[in-house]
Amino acid sequence: MKIKKLLFVTKFEELGFDALRSLLSLRKSALEHVVFVNVIERDRVAMRRGKGYQKDEEIRLREAANIRFIDWAENLFEQGMEVGVYIVVGSLVPEVIQASRKEDADLIVIGRSHKGVLEHLYSGSDVTELLRRAYTPVLVYKQLSETAISVEEPFERPLLAIDWSPGSLRAVEYIKAIKDTVQEVHLVHVADERALKGPSAMAIQKTRKEARDKLDEICESFEAAGIKAREHVYIGDPDEEIEKAAKDCQATMIVLGSSAKAAWVEKFLGSTPRKIAEDSIYPTLLIAPEKADE
Repeated sequence: MKIKKLLFVTKFEELGFDALRSLLSLRKSALEHVVFVNVIERDRVAMRRGKGYQKDEEIRLREAANIRFIDWAENLFEQGMEVGVYIVVGSLVPEVIQASRKEDADLIVIGRSHKGVLEHLYSGSDVTELLRRAYTPVLVYKQLSETAISVEEPFERPLLAIDWSPGSLRAVEYIKAIKDTVQEVHLVHVADERALKGPSAMAIQKTRKEARDKLDEICESFEAAGIKAREHVYIGDPDEEIEKAAKDCQATMIVLGSSAKAAWVEKFLGSTPRKIAEDSIYPTLLIAPEKADE
């Protein structure tokens, strides 16, 4: 589960070399290979000229991406790293999935989606679609200029949201595998307010204690792996409380387990991983269950 190869998906305007530079702390663990991916979407080529698809515009965009990647690659070569490049024409998510499978990537890094509300409702987002289809963990990176926080090393103090789902338990092992990059991990479980309603304060405290005991076991496993860990129990809406916990703990990243939901469920009911990935100010790492289908 070590991160040896990273797939860096960029459209340049939303994810640049500064973001990649902040991820190079993963070299302390195992990172040795970065694959750049730039997908030229046909409808965007047409939109730039205000008419049908133009081959000359595609060539221009390819060369512009290639020039940028050559500059980035030279920087990484100087640091002794391997580099790969994909500049392709097509739809973003299928091309990223294909590149991830071909390269056997350990992590996909993609920028925040900037679609509007109606686009999210009717077509979903690149992030949502990628989460539904990718077994490979996905890091939704937020540009520092967009946020109120400064993150130089995103993996330094991750906040791991635990609900004991297969995805969140796999995230525990994923973090252990990069222990040389992680300084401290905070585990948070958000308890449903309805589950805390009982006939007495003692019943409510019992529920809270049971959650903390389970978190303690995971903390002990992190400590045994050489990672400092602390547990926290919050109460309320997970979307809000996880973000609040990240601020309280001065986290550098939020990590959540994800699951493959049907498209209509994601569009109309949503999910905590998706909402946090798209709305949080923090870089968000989403990890699917071990046997998730791509």
